[in-house]
Amino acid sequence: MKFVHITFRFEYTESIEKILDDHGLADYVRHPIVHGKGIDGKHFGSKVFPGNYTIVQAVVGDEALDALLDDLEAFGKSKAAHHHLRAFVLPVERMIGAEYD
Repeated sequence: MKFVHITFRFEYTESIEKILDDHGLADYVRHPIVHGKGIDGKHFGSKVFPGNYTIVQAVVGDEALDALLDDLEAFGKSKAAHHHLRAFVLPVERMIGAEYD
């Protein structure tokens, strides 16, 4: 299993959630509005630094990871406005919870 951390501009939340749904990821955490600095500057939700990011975090099985990352990468490269998308993958060493026992 891997832990996937995805950041993107908040206005693309529905598109990213559709990708997750298409890959059967029904269990994730979404932090809807966060501030950050990206390739074109700060996004702090203000008039001076407009825009915000969203973070989605999920545990993904090893067998599903490559296909998910391929689709996220395709989305990120599909137009300049999507270039803010970043996805990071970390190993899951231990996990607790009824559905993972």
